[in-house]
Amino acid sequence: MAYRIRIILDVPSDVIRDIIIDENSNLEAFHFTIAKSFGFKGQEMASFYKANNDWEEGEEIPLFNMSDDSTTQTMQNTTLKDVFTNKGDKLIYVYDFLVMWTFFVEFIEVVDFDSKLLPKTIFQFGNTPEKAPEKEFIAENDLNDFNEFDEFNEFTENSDFDNIDDLDI
Repeated sequence: MAYRIRIILDVPSDVIRDIIIDENSNLEAFHFTIAKSFGFKGQEMASFYKANNDWEEGEEIPLFNMSDDSTTQTMQNTTLKDVFTNKGDKLIYVYDFLVMWTFFVEFIEVVDFDSKLLPKTIFQFGNTPEKAPEKEFIAENDLNDFNEFDEFNEFTENSDFDNIDDLDI
C-alpha cells in the first residue's frame, strides 16, 4: 500500500505538493522526496517533528543520530507506517536549519498504487520562493517585565558601579 501525503510550504503564497509514497519507506527517503519536489537538492540537515492537530511541535526525528543513545529515533530507522497511523496525522518538516524552510506535512489517505512508480508527486501548486521567509521567534516571557532579580538593582542604570574590584565584599 501507499500513502498520499500533502506537504505545504510555510510561505505567504500557497506552495503545495501531494506525494504518493510507499508506506514502508523510511523518513530519510521521504525527506529526499520532499526536497526534490520543492526544488532542493536534499543536501542540507533536516528534521521531522511530530505535531498535534494544532500544529504544535513535538518529538524530533532527526536525519542523523547525534546522541550517544543508539535507540534514538532517526529518519533512517523510522518508517512512514511508524508515524502515520491515522488519517490527519501531522508532521512538521524543517529543511536547512540556517534558513529554516518549514513544511506542514499531513497524511491524507491510503491508496493502492503501483510501487514501481513510487514515490510520485501527483499534485503541484505554486512555486518555491528564491529565499526562505525570515522566522520570528518570540519568547513567552518578556524580559523587560521580569523582576525576579530586583535584589541586584545596584548593578542597574542608576548605579555608580564601574568595576567589580570596587565592590566591598
